[in-house]
Amino acid sequence: MTFYTDRQVAVLEFLQRYQRMAGKAPTLSEISEHFGVSKVTVHDHIRQLEAKGAVRKAPHRARALEILDPDYIDPDPAQGATDGILPLAVLGRIAAGQPIDAIENPETIDLADLLPMGRDHYALRVCGDSMIEDGIHDGDLVIIERRSSADDGETVVAILDGEEATLKRLYREKVEGRSVFRLQPANSTMAPIYAESVEVRGVVIGVVRKYPAS
Repeated sequence: MTFYTDRQVAVLEFLQRYQRMAGKAPTLSEISEHFGVSKVTVHDHIRQLEAKGAVRKAPHRARALEILDPDYIDPDPAQGATDGILPLAVLGRIAAGQPIDAIENPETIDLADLLPMGRDHYALRVCGDSMIEDGIHDGDLVIIERRSSADDGETVVAILDGEEATLKRLYREKVEGRSVFRLQPANSTMAPIYAESVEVRGVVIGVVRKYPAS
């Protein structure tokens, strides 16, 4: 068995995911952008993976990386293993009303035509109607870019008290001289949530809704 460092595993998983989504290997620039490191650092990781027989890189080509480790090679969809589906993880439920306990209940959906490349994404199913004026309804899937920070006005996955998750627009404000976060619902009948500490788990970049058959 070949042993990899945590970063080497992350690189292999990114190569696998990118290949699955785009049908081609990422460039060194795309890998460096994804991990927020220099191309020199990425090249060093790739060199170490080559030495372990995990990948192969053809010279003088931008997209020349090939995964060799069978644990990181997807089954051939022509053999019926994946049926052409891009597996995007639906990690659980997200409150659009009062915060709820964050519960993981994985499933997969096919979003190959909707996702940008080169970043981490996941999906959450909305519970509640606090964001209906932004077009986010109960039962919708929201597509999340995995980030730990957000600009004012962005709709975020916010974790309160380390346990409760909610979907709201994020604003930074001063209240009685204290710096607080305002988590603003998009529903005029609901009041905002104020918190001194908020953990951002991602920013909404899209909404998917399945309409019932007529």
